[in-house]
Amino acid sequence: MAHLLKRLPVEVLGRMRTDRVMQIALDKLLKRLADVPTPAGPTPIQIGAPATATLLPIIDLTRRSCRPGEPC
Repeated sequence: MAHLLKRLPVEVLGRMRTDRVMQIALDKLLKRLADVPTPAGPTPIQIGAPATATLLPIIDLTRRSCRPGEPC
């Protein structure tokens, strides 16, 4: 696995580290808020909300792929 990571571009590795750090921070925040009442009254634990979240990938919608015969 280490040899595969060495082949990845630096920006990809940086993004992976950033995503991991963000996931850890989000998980810590959700754990801290688990016993804090929501505006409706019950806590996330009482509601049964998960204590962790999944980060969704960010997709660049500004880039278009050019198809043959179509302007870019």
